[in-house]
Amino acid sequence: MLKNYLKIAWRSIKGGKLFAFIKIGGFAMGIAGCLLIALFIKNELGYDDHYQNKNRIYRVVMQGIMNGEQLKSVHFQRLFAETLQSTYPEIEKAGKINTSELFGAGRRALRVKGTTQNNFDEGFIYADQQVFEILELDLLEGSPENVLTNPGSIVMTSSKASKYFPDGNAVGQTVFLDDDTSKPYTVTGIIKENKEEKSHLDFGYLMALEDKNTSWTTTNYFTYVLVDGNTDIPALEKKMHLMLDQYFIPALTERGMGTDFMKVLKTLEYKLQPIMDIHLKSDIKMGDRLKHGDIGFVWLFAAIAGIVLLMAVINFVNLSTAKSANRAKEVGLRKTIGAYKGNLVGQFLTESIVFSLISFVIGVLLTWILLPTFNSIAGQDITIPWSQWWFLPTLLIAGLLVGMLAGLYPALYLSAFKPVNVLKGNLSIGAKSGKLRSSLVVFQFTTSVVLIIGTLIITKQMNFILDKKLGFDKEQVLMVQGTNLINNNIHTFKDRLLELPAIKSVSVSDYLPVDGTKRNGNTFRKAEGGNQELSVPAQIWKVDYDYINTLGLKVIKGREFSKEYTSDSSAIIINTAMAKELGFEDPLGKRINNGEEWTIVGVLDDFHFKSLKEDIAPLSLVIGNSSGIVSIKLNNGGSAGALKDIENIWQEYVTNQAFQYTFLDQEFAQMHDDVKRAGDIFNSFALFALFIACLGLFALSAFMVEQRKKEISIRLVLGAPFESIYKLLTLDFLKLIFLAILIAIPIGWYMMNRWLEDFAYKINVGWEVFCVAGGIALIIAVATISYQSIAAALIKPLKSLRTE
Repeated sequence: MLKNYLKIAWRSIKGGKLFAFIKIGGFAMGIAGCLLIALFIKNELGYDDHYQNKNRIYRVVMQGIMNGEQLKSVHFQRLFAETLQSTYPEIEKAGKINTSELFGAGRRALRVKGTTQNNFDEGFIYADQQVFEILELDLLEGSPENVLTNPGSIVMTSSKASKYFPDGNAVGQTVFLDDDTSKPYTVTGIIKENKEEKSHLDFGYLMALEDKNTSWTTTNYFTYVLVDGNTDIPALEKKMHLMLDQYFIPALTERGMGTDFMKVLKTLEYKLQPIMDIHLKSDIKMGDRLKHGDIGFVWLFAAIAGIVLLMAVINFVNLSTAKSANRAKEVGLRKTIGAYKGNLVGQFLTESIVFSLISFVIGVLLTWILLPTFNSIAGQDITIPWSQWWFLPTLLIAGLLVGMLAGLYPALYLSAFKPVNVLKGNLSIGAKSGKLRSSLVVFQFTTSVVLIIGTLIITKQMNFILDKKLGFDKEQVLMVQGTNLINNNIHTFKDRLLELPAIKSVSVSDYLPVDGTKRNGNTFRKAEGGNQELSVPAQIWKVDYDYINTLGLKVIKGREFSKEYTSDSSAIIINTAMAKELGFEDPLGKRINNGEEWTIVGVLDDFHFKSLKEDIAPLSLVIGNSSGIVSIKLNNGGSAGALKDIENIWQEYVTNQAFQYTFLDQEFAQMHDDVKRAGDIFNSFALFALFIACLGLFALSAFMVEQRKKEISIRLVLGAPFESIYKLLTLDFLKLIFLAILIAIPIGWYMMNRWLEDFAYKINVGWEVFCVAGGIALIIAVATISYQSIAAALIKPLKSLRTE
């Protein structure tokens, strides 16, 4: 019986090549789209899933209420981890990472002892031995018990080790960082890397902690804990409040924090964040500058994957029911000669499963072809898991299930025909019983229009971010990396650069308004007058005298720093947000305190130094030494020749390291790279869905023309003009498209407004977006239908009527 079913399925494919092509092609594209997103989702959900003790590893988070808003921080004191472990027996291990190395200082120059060439590299993190053990890092070389126990120890990943020690035997070798030969590092271990194991921490080097700071007011560390398997996490979180009462709050009280800040301290509590939640479920605005995914986008893409596949299934159902008239006589004859309904259902389900399995094979092939492009768009390194035991069986089962589900309704529909009605010719209008097909067409185009709306709004928001007035000039600013190697010659290096005609100004500071540069927060309060109890958390950036001019910042009150004022060593310039938070109407000359006393000499217009998802926070500038990056403002059109001249000067001062640079506007764009990548993925699958919808519409219009060919021929013989034939064949479809647009607009408006809520600075969604989205869908639909309609209106009536 099965052999007979397969023969008939093959004849059905051969007998209707166009419809078979659309069925299989649409299915295959839907499967490819669904599979690409499924691999992306698996990759995102797989972060930190490889630890043996993954359900017992947590990162500590502190949260509290400030100005009615819940804020979260992951910065803790050096002694915090040790005190946790010694205080609570439920905590088996507690380790820490120095977060200052994650925020800009993670870029260092490395040189192997016995060589002369420095290599500018990234991914340097200070960590302790406990973190190494908690994160279950495997070693290819070295002793795991003490790799980070001794000062001056450094552990490399295998890829970094092969870069500097291609002949192996890295353990025991000596390296220097930033060309500082007085502080050698000894390689104590090589970490085994596995591309399939994703971690929220992206590092290439772990260095033994050397900070001896015992203050409970200095917070520079992420803290990770490994708890006992029977630990009641909510109960432990409550018990951890003792740490606040016994250590943190008394230390801040002794320091003399304001009463307003002390009120904030009373709302503080510790939470334990599961390590598997860090990548996708972190909403921490204070200190966590790691690169994260977004669980909302993951589920959004999951929904898109389901919709793309569903649209392909809809095409199958539509075409199967539309072709019912062609197969009605077959069903009638089979029933007349004794075929049971079950036999017919089996026949049509077999055909559906054959279509599905062929589509799955082609879909997987398409996935393999498209995956490199998808990886480029998504910024991922996803691979098809051919070697995993579950992969091929899962595809086979999915192919069978999808085939059965897609074919179930058509099978039941077709097998229900009554022989007497079929053989009398009463079922010849089977193709026109279109309520279900009309509903499915509306669903497909509603979905397509919603995706087009999303595409337009994401693109518009991204352009808004990149083009927004930021309060600083990011254009033509060159960032030279690793300039701390120049040491005491940094100012003469700067003077030499200023001699170049293509250079407008130069600043030395690695505190810049882009990710990957330094941050240094503190808490300020008034030193005199007014409410001296008010405390304001703010950034305090060390800059030089030319910083404001180089970045094009605007001083709206007071003055810039100047070498003419010797008192500027204790001067501070604050932004408008900080002046407002401190309650100053006229801040000039006022003194503020953060442990040191500063006199306000200027107020900056607010500028964005964080992602546009966040409001502008209080910030201050002081004169200080922070020489890791030199920023060079180029004259317009001067970059091409200037780069070579700058490199020549660089080589005069640093002979053993290559010239490394980026542009500020590129770094700023990378701050919002996650939004851009999500938009690109969204755009790609919006086109995918629209193409599948149009494929189905093309097939339905082609079949409609085929069914009405004789009617059209008679109309043409009787003198019907081209316009009337075109209108006859397109009007019904256009009604469905208009209905889909009307349904899609409120859905798209609601969804995208919810998405825009994540941004502190966002576009206004105007009516023009919906008009453009509807217009695009309408034009594509009309073009799809018109091909068949025009062809039908131009047929020769005699050819169609010859069979009558």
